[in-house]
Amino acid sequence: MCGIAGLYTKSDGLHDQLGEHLSKMLEQLSFRGPDSAGVAFYRDPAPEGSCKVTLHSAAQDPGWNDVGAQLRREFGAASPPQVRATHATFVIEAQAEQVQSWLLDHRPELTLMSAGRSIEIYKAAGPPQEFIKRFELASIGGSHALGHTRMATESRVTTEHSHPFSTGLDLCLVHNGSLSNHNSLRRALAREGIRFQTDNDTEVAAGYLTWRMREGATLEQALEGCMDDLDGFYTFAVGTGEGFAVLRDPIACKPAVMAETDEWVAMASEYRAIAVLPGAEDAVTWEPEPGRVYSWGRALVA
Repeated sequence: MCGIAGLYTKSDGLHDQLGEHLSKMLEQLSFRGPDSAGVAFYRDPAPEGSCKVTLHSAAQDPGWNDVGAQLRREFGAASPPQVRATHATFVIEAQAEQVQSWLLDHRPELTLMSAGRSIEIYKAAGPPQEFIKRFELASIGGSHALGHTRMATESRVTTEHSHPFSTGLDLCLVHNGSLSNHNSLRRALAREGIRFQTDNDTEVAAGYLTWRMREGATLEQALEGCMDDLDGFYTFAVGTGEGFAVLRDPIACKPAVMAETDEWVAMASEYRAIAVLPGAEDAVTWEPEPGRVYSWGRALVA
């Protein structure tokens, strides 16, 4: 099953309401994925020369202020932690790759949810409605966001195994479906230097996109490559710092619907999740075609 939601705002006036609208979409999709939920927000870009990282800790008291103090000692400047439930986001005056390596060596008990300039990923096991309230999603603003409600089929029900998955800077992916060649592809990508934190097949798909784009492909070209290199059935929604993109496999057995108004672009696994958006009754609505990439954003192909 699983539920996917994506919302891209075309007007600045909707930025403050992004979390409120995405929360309503996820509530409509909670029956498709009762095991866990997650979101990726794109908001408040870090200054040039700085990065933003979001971390998760399973500890009752992670000591986020101590983590911040360590980051400041190492890199010279780091913001106080922005804490949401079991996650904390830091803005650090350093390159993201440097910070990722330092965290891996010095704070391996923390899970890196996302890194880049604008992405923030939050996710947790448990019913989506509880996740929405616990993380106060309705209060989060931003330019665009992806969300996912999960019914686990191929890996454990944990925070780490929940969607979205991020394997590249400001890149994330949510997935409805199942891949059959993810183990062999994981080994091939690991030889190319792509790091994985779980055995989830969706993380492999995210790693594939990261690798293709690192090798020079555009996001659209990387997604088109999925149809040759990824076996299985899937609907992908991919977030970047500029916007989001959608791809259904050539068979398109997983449901998906898209809609667009002058104010926003949305996609979801069910129309009921789009129907709660303002102006949905006047939106242009369609089912995305199999094997075609749809993308929106400041620097994406539309």
